[in-house]
Amino acid sequence: MALFVSRNRKAGTDNDHAGQGQKFFTSPGSTDIRGRTIVSMNLSFDNTSVAFAYKSDKELKNARWLFETMGLTWVSAAGVRLTPFLMKTGLPVHGLIRKTIFKQFVGGETLEQTTQVCKTLGEYNVDVILDYGVEGKEGEAEFEHATQEFIRVIEYAASQKNIPFISIKVTGFARFGLLQTLNEAPRLRSGIHDHEQENEEWNKVRERMFRICEVAAEKGVGVLVDAEESWIQDPVDRLTMEMMEEFNKDKVVVYNTFQLYRHDRLRFLKMSHQITQKQGVLLGAKLVRGAYMEKERLRASQNNYASPIQSDKSFSDGDYNAAVEYCINNIDTIGTIIASHNEYSNLRAAELLDSKGIAHNHPHVHFSQLYGMSDNITFNLAKAGFSVSKYLPFGPIRDVIPYLMRRAQENSSVSGQTGRELLLIKKELKRRATKGQD
Repeated sequence: MALFVSRNRKAGTDNDHAGQGQKFFTSPGSTDIRGRTIVSMNLSFDNTSVAFAYKSDKELKNARWLFETMGLTWVSAAGVRLTPFLMKTGLPVHGLIRKTIFKQFVGGETLEQTTQVCKTLGEYNVDVILDYGVEGKEGEAEFEHATQEFIRVIEYAASQKNIPFISIKVTGFARFGLLQTLNEAPRLRSGIHDHEQENEEWNKVRERMFRICEVAAEKGVGVLVDAEESWIQDPVDRLTMEMMEEFNKDKVVVYNTFQLYRHDRLRFLKMSHQITQKQGVLLGAKLVRGAYMEKERLRASQNNYASPIQSDKSFSDGDYNAAVEYCINNIDTIGTIIASHNEYSNLRAAELLDSKGIAHNHPHVHFSQLYGMSDNITFNLAKAGFSVSKYLPFGPIRDVIPYLMRRAQENSSVSGQTGRELLLIKKELKRRATKGQD
């Protein structure tokens, strides 16, 4: 479950590629785009009537309360620390979580419970990326259960009109320690290992991944492979590239996730494209800014190695925008998911498509935002005819707690995502109140 970082969040290390993304862009976060075409001049992310048409007054007021609460740093910090502990103690906190943060950001506890949310989104021409919210499991039985569940989600998605993708995490069916071992030992990344037991374990992981992607290819559903922490990412990348070589021959089925808050990911994106070009297959690229910034920096500091994170947010923005431009410039051979809450990045991507005469609903370009956030981007893009989706996780509350805690942390700054969400919600409530008085 990857995090789409808002334009106000800072992200972290120096990057010699940062400037490459700026030749067609003004400053990150700006909406002053030179040479705008009709689409971007008519595309407004401030239109709250469109953004919240699918929500009732009561739902908007509940969302306002939630974002106001998360904006209180001490409340958010306490919640992030205490919630996992309270869940383990068996105290009756499920009900509170279900009615508040869970309801805002998650589609339901079961696959079946997501049906109504998906249907409602579809009525506004918004697609869905379904995500079975499992990560960090241990044990072969749990890994096999997760694999079967991913396959069940694919089969369900194929039966629906507006679910073109599902999202998976390799840590849902692979042991974290195994991935870390593979990441740290270069010889293992080529599949050569001294220990037969771990070789066998890795082959099981590959077999699970193959089964998932095979069903997805048969059913015509895309598989978005989430990014992980940098110290387990290499084997995830390798595995995903293997699946692309097998299943991306005629259409994009498998997508890797590129976290552009890492200073090496723009280069890796281009290298991945070169590899798939040589293989004669298509590259699937989901572009995000990143999800594990604090954890990455802390581990780098504790273990005395250079942080993989950009030193400044502007570098992340530069690389992200450069990645979007690179993918659109190579639209025939790259399928792209522009997964961002940054208004400028989304507007500029729309502008690039329009200026090149590329259809708004081109099968190789898809926009996406998290369910419960950035409705102003999602629904206004959809109204303008772009292919756009909501990333919709589901699963038992205990399994989606890590995801929910990341949402709480992301929204804990009033100057960041929470500030924008609150401003838009309050604007729409005021508009409705004023309209009701007319």
